[in-house]
Amino acid sequence: MLKDQFLIKMTDIVGDNFVVTDLERLSTVAVDETPNLKPSLPDAWVRPANEAQVAQVMALAYEHGVPVTPRGAGSGQSGGCVPLHGGIVLGLDRLNQIDQIDTENMIAKAQPGVILESFQKEVEGHGLFYPPDPASLQWCTLGGNVAENAGGPRALKYGVTKDYCLGLRVVLPHGEIIETGKQTVKGVAGYDLTSLMCGSEGTLGVITNITFKLIPNTPAVQTAIVVFGSAQDAAQGVAEVFKNGVIPRTLEYLDRDSIQAVANHGAPYTFPALAAAALIVETDGTSDEEALNHLLRALDAMNKAAPLDTLLAKDERQRRDIWQTRRLLSEATRKIKKRKISEDVVVPRSKIPEMVAEIGRIGEANGLGTCAFGHAGDGNLHVQVLFDEESEMPQVLKSIDEIFAATLKMGGTITGEHGVGIAKQKYLAWEQSPKVLSLQREIKKVFDPKLLLNPGKFIPTL
Repeated sequence: MLKDQFLIKMTDIVGDNFVVTDLERLSTVAVDETPNLKPSLPDAWVRPANEAQVAQVMALAYEHGVPVTPRGAGSGQSGGCVPLHGGIVLGLDRLNQIDQIDTENMIAKAQPGVILESFQKEVEGHGLFYPPDPASLQWCTLGGNVAENAGGPRALKYGVTKDYCLGLRVVLPHGEIIETGKQTVKGVAGYDLTSLMCGSEGTLGVITNITFKLIPNTPAVQTAIVVFGSAQDAAQGVAEVFKNGVIPRTLEYLDRDSIQAVANHGAPYTFPALAAAALIVETDGTSDEEALNHLLRALDAMNKAAPLDTLLAKDERQRRDIWQTRRLLSEATRKIKKRKISEDVVVPRSKIPEMVAEIGRIGEANGLGTCAFGHAGDGNLHVQVLFDEESEMPQVLKSIDEIFAATLKMGGTITGEHGVGIAKQKYLAWEQSPKVLSLQREIKKVFDPKLLLNPGKFIPTL
């Protein structure tokens, strides 16, 4: 429980309307989008309007030993913005301005509360492109994207958030403001603190401004769906595309169970009866002709893997239908069972068939439903564990343990997009050595000696 004097000082900083202590309103920031995560209430929800207020809030909390949990839109799926130890949730939604789009130098400066989709539309209005595209792009924020190093389907060709993050303004836990990075594409002076902050899940500092690299826009896109009789054939199709020198804009994968789920849920595309795997491939370019040429090269390469069917979208309606087939997955899997838990593992591309088979085996052995879909080009699979009753949770947790163990055995990693947060702390110690974990704990203590910023997240036993 926070002292009245502390709350009065906090109100003096941000204003009466922006320090929330009402339990009903606090409950809205007690969770994120992580399934089956127990809510955890803060003592207050504080919403500063600018960097100066963020610094004052942080300094006051540090002085009084009050934990601070930064929060963007709450779209995360690992519990990263859930306030485990009470204290204050630091809402950054009011820092929501795009400060600059510099078309000559192809950079932009923006505050952390800007919605990603709004930022992308503004950038594209200037003839430029900001590629990262997580599924939550319509409501996730730039600050959260940097904190999680967000990716998305286009990461295959264009990379993830850190590849576009040139510099940051950051408020440290004790309230000091630092500036990291640069405004130039090149720059190797000193340790790369910008990259360290990117993906640190709000445990080292609070981001208040971001300098992004932008690239020329490639507005023309061409899309196709290619269906195979086995996961092995689909994997060969992926390999053939890369051998042919084509890097698609996106290359999405659906396994047999995913195909059955969307087919039973009214997918616009009709799958062949023997469909066991599907790839949605999309290419881009500065013109329709260029994008189509890239796609035809990709499809020609995939033909070496003997697909059962190929549909090349002839117009925007067919393109929407292909993507609607993919977007139905989340809703369709909810029709199979009442509950689901989603994990995002990454394995080498060549291991996708083996991993998909292992996921199915694990689910069957534990009496659960499973399906896997995701980004075939970079091996990032979104694994759905499906179940009906809360009483099945022991089998669910056992299955998740086995899925992560199989992932690591195949040379993969426990998360490609969702982050560690609370949900994957246990598994980080499976992937990383005690020495590597120890070094990360020491880094945390350098930035946050009192361990007050987003406590209980990311690195185990801190």
